[in-house]
Amino acid sequence: MEQGSAREGVRPPYAPGAYAGAPVTGRVPEQARVSRMRFGGTPYGAAGGAADDAAARGEHTHSEPPVPRVVRHSVRGQILEALRAALVDGELTPGQVYSAPALGARFGVSATPVREAMQQLAVEGAVEVVPNRGFRVSERGPRELAELAEVRALIEVPVMLRLARTVPAERWGVLRPLADATVAAAAVGDRASYAECDRAFHRAVLTLSGNEQLVAVADELHRRSQWPLVSGPATRRADLLADAAEHTALLDALIAQDLAVVQALVREHFTGADG
Repeated sequence: MEQGSAREGVRPPYAPGAYAGAPVTGRVPEQARVSRMRFGGTPYGAAGGAADDAAARGEHTHSEPPVPRVVRHSVRGQILEALRAALVDGELTPGQVYSAPALGARFGVSATPVREAMQQLAVEGAVEVVPNRGFRVSERGPRELAELAEVRALIEVPVMLRLARTVPAERWGVLRPLADATVAAAAVGDRASYAECDRAFHRAVLTLSGNEQLVAVADELHRRSQWPLVSGPATRRADLLADAAEHTALLDALIAQDLAVVQALVREHFTGADG
């Protein structure tokens, strides 16, 4: 349930990028962070002009009140989210080497926060450090993707089935907007937004277990399963819509407490596609 075709429309209002014009403050909203640092898009600070640049440095402007200084790790966080989105979108090509200065120029920032963000991606296994050159995007094959799906199924399927037997219908109902968000993201073919909405839905389901460690581990495995393969056909919008429909069908079955349908959908969810 993660991959999609190339972007074919603007981001829907629920997704990162909806508030691209929001001013930078001491705590940048998640939606603004990703859109403002979009890979290959508007450089950091350009959307809001000089006032936003000054605000990002913690300087006072005549048009808005002083704001707390944004420390470097906030910029690094924006870069990290943008790079993750670029990985999902296929804008960072598997096997290709990217230098921190070159990426910094594309984002309109120095090489330092880019290098720090890429180091984090290296820890996560998304890229490899290439001494004196930069970072190579990891090349992944179908076997690794299948292994990730198997591990996720071992973790998530038993939990979902247990929750299906114990969680009342009204608690499932509050997840409806998250399921609808995956459908809306799939409809515009936005892989990055779909990936975020997909993980948000799964996190919300697993959070009902009350096990924070399980949620964290499952979310990391889910994120890794969203990285593109080194080769293979791009996921079509129709594939995304089919995957999103599984979210809706699963939620309907959970609300109806139809355990047989829940079990069939959950197992198909992990064994059928990328999950």
